[in-house]
Amino acid sequence: MKKILALTIGMTAVIGLAACSTPQTTSHTSAQQGSMNDTSTLQAYHWTLSTVTSKDQPAAAAPTAGNGKPLGLDFSNQRISVNGLCNLLSGSYALEDGRMTISHMVSTLKACPDSQLMRYEQHIGQHLPTVTNWTLDNSAASPTLVLSFQDGTQWSMLGEPTAATLYGGDPERIFLEVAPQRVACSHPLIPDYQCLHVREITYDDRGIKVDTGDWQYYYGSIQGYEHQAGVRNVLRIDRHTRKNPPADASATVDILDMVVETETVTQQ
Repeated sequence: MKKILALTIGMTAVIGLAACSTPQTTSHTSAQQGSMNDTSTLQAYHWTLSTVTSKDQPAAAAPTAGNGKPLGLDFSNQRISVNGLCNLLSGSYALEDGRMTISHMVSTLKACPDSQLMRYEQHIGQHLPTVTNWTLDNSAASPTLVLSFQDGTQWSMLGEPTAATLYGGDPERIFLEVAPQRVACSHPLIPDYQCLHVREITYDDRGIKVDTGDWQYYYGSIQGYEHQAGVRNVLRIDRHTRKNPPADASATVDILDMVVETETVTQQ
């Protein structure tokens, strides 16, 4: 068996946990400028780019980013992160009297084979720091965030509640190693079901592996994770506990936070 290491992210940076907050949603009847309540709403949702309006041009559907997915923004603890691209972009942001400022964006260094996506990613990284104003409209079932930029461009973004908003409280942070191949497992409702094969890994505060658990069947799904046959991954997972889970649902919800390590395994 030949193993080709595709990507390993330094564990010291991976283990560090940012302080978490649980913002509260707000109820507004019209679009408003950036108040404290709006700030909480800004952090309580994932924002997905819906339409882009250029100067003197009507609104147009937003282009898709990586793998046909729309561009997404998250705001937390004065940090903004961009997902849906090849690399993860992040920076700091500040709000004052309806105005927004975003710092120079930094990026992870993943090599991306799609040159068009890379150009789009570079454009986003350069465009976001030119933001000027922001407004929120909470009058509909899903809030809408509008960002205005120096060149007259406007982004309209739809909000979806974050996991912290849905489940409340801080998640448990765990690391799961996912084997390269699914395995047959017994499922009460689905014949010939193929489970993920996972084991939990424990690291100390310095990012050094101190324990590896036993391999287990994983019957459900990990939100944000798409398994590829022949690829072994180590995932950093946020595990949320449901307060009142349905009888046929798991008591926990696992959400992918980061792919820590990935390795393509091929057989000769």
